[in-house]
Amino acid sequence: MSTVSPTKDAKSAEPHRSRLYNNLVPVYQGLWPAVAKRNIRSAIAALNISSGTEVLEVGVGTGLSLDSYPHDIRLTGVDLSEAMLAEAEQLVAQKQWSHINVLPMNAERLTFEDNGYDVVTSFHTISVVSKPRSMMSEMVRVCRPGGKILMVNHFRSENPLIAKVVDSAGNITRRLGWRTDLNLQDVVAGLPLRFDRCYKPTPMSFFTIMEATVTKGDA
Repeated sequence: MSTVSPTKDAKSAEPHRSRLYNNLVPVYQGLWPAVAKRNIRSAIAALNISSGTEVLEVGVGTGLSLDSYPHDIRLTGVDLSEAMLAEAEQLVAQKQWSHINVLPMNAERLTFEDNGYDVVTSFHTISVVSKPRSMMSEMVRVCRPGGKILMVNHFRSENPLIAKVVDSAGNITRRLGWRTDLNLQDVVAGLPLRFDRCYKPTPMSFFTIMEATVTKGDA
């Protein structure tokens, strides 16, 4: 388990404001892996995470990504949905993964100390929080200088025609708890990050993979 401890009791995390995520757990487990897991697995593999690395995943959900990480690291996963987190806990226990610890926590107000992790990841979470900028700032805060941020998510297309089509579904997707109008540059503006790679896994993909290095403390 991770040796990095939260600065206060993780059990104080607030329950999710909407029961929607709890109700969607069966659907999430049935359909989402086919959509998301390939991108997550390839993105994690591309990081070449070394043995003993301290990794934090923000928005671990039901644990979809957990078997994509190396087993010789120390991994902490946090999520605000208690129902999804319960599935992740069950998976960790079933697989007997002693290198993984999962905790209830709000992505917008992480209770970890500064600079505690070598790698901070998040997959398909920043579009569902109420304050995406706060979540991104927190991810950078808890990542050490020179550490890596890895994110897979949908961001608003720079192509105005594609953006208009996707935005037209906004009223529906907002009812389901996520947004389609999130702009990556707005989320990261002013933060001490250097983009290493930012790309779509396929030309027609709905999702973007972003890998960045934390540059705080650089001269």
